Amino acid sequence: MHTSLECSLTGEVHDPSKLQGLSRAGKPLLARYDLQSLRHLRPADIRQRTERSMWRFHEVLPVDSLSEAVTLGEGMTPLLKCTQRGIFGQFSDLWVKDEGFNPTQSFKARGMSAAITRALALGVKTVALPSAGNAAGAATAYAARAGLDCVIFVPEDTPPANILESACGGARVILVNGLISDCGRLCRAACDRFGWFDLSTLKEPFRLEGKKTMGYELAFDLADARHTTDLQLPDVILYPTGGGTGLIGMWKAFDEMEQLGWIGSARPRMVVVQAEGCAPIVKAFHDGAVSAPMFPNAKTIVSGLRVPAAVGDFLMLDILRRSHGTAITLSDAELMQGVQELARLQGIHGAPEGGAVWRAAVQLRATGWIQPEETVVLFNTGAAVKYNHLLRCDNAIRLDHTSATAMDELEKQL
Repeated sequence: MHTSLECSLTGEVHDPSKLQGLSRAGKPLLARYDLQSLRHLRPADIRQRTERSMWRFHEVLPVDSLSEAVTLGEGMTPLLKCTQRGIFGQFSDLWVKDEGFNPTQSFKARGMSAAITRALALGVKTVALPSAGNAAGAATAYAARAGLDCVIFVPEDTPPANILESACGGARVILVNGLISDCGRLCRAACDRFGWFDLSTLKEPFRLEGKKTMGYELAFDLADARHTTDLQLPDVILYPTGGGTGLIGMWKAFDEMEQLGWIGSARPRMVVVQAEGCAPIVKAFHDGAVSAPMFPNAKTIVSGLRVPAAVGDFLMLDILRRSHGTAITLSDAELMQGVQELARLQGIHGAPEGGAVWRAAVQLRATGWIQPEETVVLFNTGAAVKYNHLLRCDNAIRLDHTSATAMDELEKQL
């Protein structure tokens, strides 16, 4: 169980026994644990556990005991080795961590499991949040699991699958004629007026805690794939970035694992991938800035990447520089090309965010920033089914089953 909540900017400690949003400095709070007292815990102990969810790491999650967890079996997603087929042949050790296997089919399930768990423990009755799509569905599901009411504020052009998922799960859906930043402003006002608890990205401490388990799992996944007991980290991680909680969470997990004595000080080079129509972190990184202003006229077909301002901007930029990483943009056409290549050459039906990180890897390999022998991990943060409205089938062949010449017609069209 966490022992304190610490301001990510000032280090000021806040009371962990009370509901908390941002710190008094207006920055995200980070949960801290007594890791020295956990140094008896070894990776072998984790491997022996039968719990098939992210909660097998419960000592570094916001519970006193595993029984408190509000869970739908999130985490334990596959790490898939890419075959060296076609364009993928230029990478010798390329992997995809496929978060589409989570409940509600995205990595957002991890964060909502932890956040709803803590909200329930602290007596919350109604949660509310702005969302570009996948967080709404995950919040709805975990609120339903916990018996809480849920209100979501989403842009009116949010993918229909996400809206219907939330409506089916009993959430109150508020459609906003604007961006997620506009949804966030309305959500804050509603929480103030109606006493709801705001689950916005990084505006409460525990969505980050759930998402950090991607970092823990990755170290175990690579070790298992290489048949070694020593935990492994890759050379490069490419992460599709909207609010950036997953990136920040994984970096926190690496630091915690080092303090636990599980890994050394070496870290992967972290890569932020954004759509060129909404790239606040990429611009700030290349401008040498320490924070990222609101990105003007944000526009991309990928709702998960359409986040024009992120409260954790300074944390992401610091991670990129400390890790000697970089930040890159893709056009909507390029990332959708990536979706097709992952599906056709690897059998991975990933979200456009997954297509984006794959095409970013191709660009970085072409410039020599990624070397062919390096271990590279792409995070596909969700399933393509959430974006079916962006996919097309223009080459289907129609046959008349009553025709005696059906096979002849098929042969002509093949």
